[in-house]
Amino acid sequence: MKSILALTTLAIWVASTNAQAAVYQQCGGIGWTGAATCVSGSTCTKLNDYYSQCLPGTQGATSSSLPPSSSSSRSTSASSSSSSSLQSTSPTSPPSSTSSAPSSSGTCAPNAPPASAGQLRFAGINIAGFDFGCNSDGDCTASAAWPPLTKYYGMDGAGQMQHFVKDDGFNVFRLPVGWQFLLNDTEGGPVNDANLQKYDDLVQACLSTGASCIIDLHNYARWGGKIIGQGGPPDDELAATWSTIAAKYASNDKIIFGVMNEPHDIPDIVRWAQSVQAAVTAIREAGATSQLILLPGNNWTSAETFVSNGSADALNKVTNPDGSITGLVFDVHKYLDTDNSGTAAECVRNNIDIAWAPLAQWLRCHGRQAFNTETGGGNTASCATYLCQQIAYQKANSDVFLGYVGWAAGNFATGYVLGETPTQNSDGSWTDTSLVQACLAPSSQS
Repeated sequence: MKSILALTTLAIWVASTNAQAAVYQQCGGIGWTGAATCVSGSTCTKLNDYYSQCLPGTQGATSSSLPPSSSSSRSTSASSSSSSSLQSTSPTSPPSSTSSAPSSSGTCAPNAPPASAGQLRFAGINIAGFDFGCNSDGDCTASAAWPPLTKYYGMDGAGQMQHFVKDDGFNVFRLPVGWQFLLNDTEGGPVNDANLQKYDDLVQACLSTGASCIIDLHNYARWGGKIIGQGGPPDDELAATWSTIAAKYASNDKIIFGVMNEPHDIPDIVRWAQSVQAAVTAIREAGATSQLILLPGNNWTSAETFVSNGSADALNKVTNPDGSITGLVFDVHKYLDTDNSGTAAECVRNNIDIAWAPLAQWLRCHGRQAFNTETGGGNTASCATYLCQQIAYQKANSDVFLGYVGWAAGNFATGYVLGETPTQNSDGSWTDTSLVQACLAPSSQS
């Protein structure tokens, strides 16, 4: 939630067969009935049988796309992604070595994803509640957190996750929590054992499903309005919190550590990378040596500006204590509404040409990967259209994108504008929101 950049409306996604597709737009694949040729300067490149895309230049281009089929398909994904098929290249190893290396000018030639791309490692939902009471200035109140568990008079987050895994094929949940909740409102203090135990109840409910669980410190790089390492809490306070958390879960390979939710308006991105480095070092030195760690950038960690605002270059220098980058993945977010704020019910773009394609290019050139841990939209037809397209693109580029996590279920009421909270029926079954049914659920993707 939620970058506030004003963006221009994306060009029409589906063109007539007589028109030409713009750069980074789809141009073919099984079921595709839109444009089959590309504008000058780009080539229609087959990424898999279901997805061809206009890429700049000709390097890495294959033969033109498959002829459009007479039938139509809502999704352009390569195959059904049941819980057993949500796999990609290992997140602990860099993308295929077939990518072009950066030139001396810091750029590299356009290149297509490997033929093996097409299935994402992760698909999931945010289970909100422990982050309630946190504002975007990092001003949180421990007492305002609302655990999304029935034992704490919250929604049945445990039941939601069981349903999402069993019925929909999801395999990861992000569990946002306020820093103040974990420290019981004591800045610089130790993690409060009683509050950590409450949060652990949600973590254990997540782990019991067999899914991976993202521990997300939801504080916007701040405590009480002051930026970590830049006038606010020193790096060692953030590191100390992460050291305690990492030590608790060091032996569980299903845990993923999300260093910080949505830093924004950070004056010095290089200095912020030092704060992230302190957290990474603390996590690894606490014994959590194999799990993924998610590295967040500036501007609400927006996928669109991750490269242009310097976050990619700065965070590219963050390493494990041994100097490697194993398991270090960039954390990015992207919404689909008119101002990218994640506050409107209608969606106006799929973000491919303005965000995902340029980011994929940078990641492939630098041997890195990213994880889209917040995305979503209203339960509307426009969001079903654009979000399905965004997910299809990420699947077609799964060598550099590990997956996506929708915002949000947990303690959000079903009337929340971006609500993904399922409704429990009298017989114990669950009914998903329309957007989960249309796009987010791996079982819906064909």
